[in-house]
Amino acid sequence: MNNYTNTITSKSLTLKLWRGERMCLLGMDVTNPEPDFVGFSIEVKSPGSPGFIPLRNRLAFSYPAATAPSTIDSKQFPSLEAPFQKFRWVHFPQNPQPGTYSYRVTKQHMPKDGTLKPGDSATADISLDPHAYDGFLDIGFTRGYASSQAFTEKFGNTPEFFPPLKPSGGGAGPTFDKSTAPTGAYQWLGFEAYDLIFGVLKDVATDPTLTLDAFAYDLDEPDIIADFAEIGKRLRIIIDNSGNHAPAASGPSQAAKTLIKAKATVQRMHFKSLQHNKVLIVKRNGTAVKVLCGSTNFSFNGLYLQSNNTLVFEGEDTARLFDQYFTAAWTKPKTFPTSDLATKWHLIQSKGAPAVQFCLAPHTNPDLSLNPVAAAIDQASSSVFFAIAFLAQIKTTDTVRAAVDRLTDKPVFSYGISDKSNGLSVKKPDGTVGLIGWNYLKKSVAPTFAAEFSSGSGIHEHNKFVVTDFNLPTAKVFTGSSNLSGSGEKGNGDHLIMIEDPRVATSYAIQAVLIFDHLHFAANMNAAKKPTQLVLQKPVAISKVKTTWFARYYEKNSQLARDRELFSH
Repeated sequence: MNNYTNTITSKSLTLKLWRGERMCLLGMDVTNPEPDFVGFSIEVKSPGSPGFIPLRNRLAFSYPAATAPSTIDSKQFPSLEAPFQKFRWVHFPQNPQPGTYSYRVTKQHMPKDGTLKPGDSATADISLDPHAYDGFLDIGFTRGYASSQAFTEKFGNTPEFFPPLKPSGGGAGPTFDKSTAPTGAYQWLGFEAYDLIFGVLKDVATDPTLTLDAFAYDLDEPDIIADFAEIGKRLRIIIDNSGNHAPAASGPSQAAKTLIKAKATVQRMHFKSLQHNKVLIVKRNGTAVKVLCGSTNFSFNGLYLQSNNTLVFEGEDTARLFDQYFTAAWTKPKTFPTSDLATKWHLIQSKGAPAVQFCLAPHTNPDLSLNPVAAAIDQASSSVFFAIAFLAQIKTTDTVRAAVDRLTDKPVFSYGISDKSNGLSVKKPDGTVGLIGWNYLKKSVAPTFAAEFSSGSGIHEHNKFVVTDFNLPTAKVFTGSSNLSGSGEKGNGDHLIMIEDPRVATSYAIQAVLIFDHLHFAANMNAAKKPTQLVLQKPVAISKVKTTWFARYYEKNSQLARDRELFSH
């Protein structure tokens, strides 16, 4: 056991726990599974809980007559009765708490009488404390699940019940009435990123010794604007004015007008193309002490409808670097691409924390920032996970895009997410899908599932991250606001972060798996002309099936076999 994984083997069963951001991935493996093996039951004991509670499965061997096709009632299938027929599962606590979680996994068998019989069992503990590195780095993800079964269950999905989550007009965001949405919907969707962004803003607003410098690209979230306004004259902010952000009626322009009235110091600008950073720099008595960065825009789309990530670094070294970046953008943006800040990677090393490097754009040579990303993909020996919003639009000759395309011919385990899969073809050597685009359940919905709320047009998978060899000491994460394209690195104000650390890499890998599985299921359902009710598979001996549910996970050199082995060992 280390500070982010724990492995235990009990007879034929191996269980490995992986710490994510307020979630845990469980990897299971079975030596020589018996023909009557029908899956895993998973029970959890949360911090402060008196005992174990079974996780629920949305699928079952059969369904009560009362379960109508249009009804969602996943709460009725505890995994002690409806075991999971997968070799990994992500537990997403409804009310995440810091502290130690205990997980008990039991093999379930079904003899010829059709009843369940428990087999080998394993129990392991893991801490799900919220900080990746306390006092240095905190990571937060948005849920990005407005179009999901979870959102539908919690808040509803019919147009007459559920109003729009965002304004329809481009400049209406700053005055949009969020109170029309169900209570808690926005905070639920924004999840950890919401907590981090509003936490930083509230800290500055309530402490007169603090000031704030901010980069904003897309800015239309009214509560964020209100917090900026409350900071008032202690705020300096650079707001993008490129493209559709330039007109006076745009959200960023309306926000700028409000902040000027609140006596904040506002500058509108863009670099050659965009001012694409989303950054908050906190200063105490003039010294930069904390910085928030990442891919999450300060907007309805960024926080509530898209999959995004946010990072908060504490400490003067990282904050000083972004303070210098802000000063250069404020005073001399035209000369920035050739400055010392833009022409090299910047290493930050703190005691007890992983090595972190930053590359700041725009710079004249995009290979400076993108070559390390491509090299990490090419050199990966275990796994590659990526979520790149505009991958389909990046030229095939671009450094990172070309490296992703080369994954097609590699046996290394990989999953990828892009907002659009058109023009992309990443399939593994065994023919399985390696990349998925955004989709949601609408017309083709299997019984016991429901059509989902549409989160609207536009970009939904807005993350920009690449994870290589997350389970090895050589693990790397590349993230930030960069779109990982050559044109963006040459023209946009952006930041790219490289973190060399398995603990952080695991958090991002789990997020990639979570999004991939969600979108892959939706894509499969939408591809089916008449989806049938999904049921758990019974053993061959008492059913009409010819092969066991688990046989495909043991096919040598297959993607599923690598999946099973990767997460359980």
